[in-house]
Amino acid sequence: MEIIAEIGQNHNGDMDLALRLIDEAKSAGADVAKFQVYDARALFPKEGNPWFDYNCRTELSRRDVETLARRCEEVSIEFMASVFDIERVAWLEEVGVRRYKIASRSVRDTALVEAVAATGKRLIVSLGMWGAADFPAFHVPGGVDFLYCIAQYPAPLESLRLERIDFSRYAGFSDHSIGTVAAKVACARGARILEKHFTADRSLYGPDHMGSMTPDELAELARFRDMARVCL
Repeated sequence: MEIIAEIGQNHNGDMDLALRLIDEAKSAGADVAKFQVYDARALFPKEGNPWFDYNCRTELSRRDVETLARRCEEVSIEFMASVFDIERVAWLEEVGVRRYKIASRSVRDTALVEAVAATGKRLIVSLGMWGAADFPAFHVPGGVDFLYCIAQYPAPLESLRLERIDFSRYAGFSDHSIGTVAAKVACARGARILEKHFTADRSLYGPDHMGSMTPDELAELARFRDMARVCL
């Protein structure tokens, strides 16, 4: 199982913390360090959004993306990002990403999906906000990996119903639950990809830290993954 450490916004707008999180993700056994690349004022509503200022502060610039991608290359971990607009697809092409991630909220953004497909690279898509029984009919030359996802933050374990999920159909699981139990169950049931938020400290300010795994939990999950490879 491939582990994607979803750093996302958990750098809190601090590039030193972002770089540290890349290093810790690599040390703990993640295969991918993933961020989110967006125009905060275009993506997030201002009215009724208590996190709007935070969303703006955690927006990555073009130079930030270059810095983060370079650090990933230096420590030999794949750099990946969820991309939310066509302009930033070009940024990610410039740094040479291998794959793209489409977040649940962007699944119906046809222009964005087409722009990513036009790169010819593989696409990972979370289906937490899809709602239909059939998968989206995307035409992506590089292929698509669909991830099972429950769009609750954090997601209660009882909402996941992993026993019903066919991981020969879904490539993997985007896990928003607290702890590593659900991730281990998905691994044991055949998920090839596991994406989970990653933080240095769950007590940090920000909406995603509470439901994120810590470096110790990531290391534990990586050990479980490696043992499962031997046993299965």
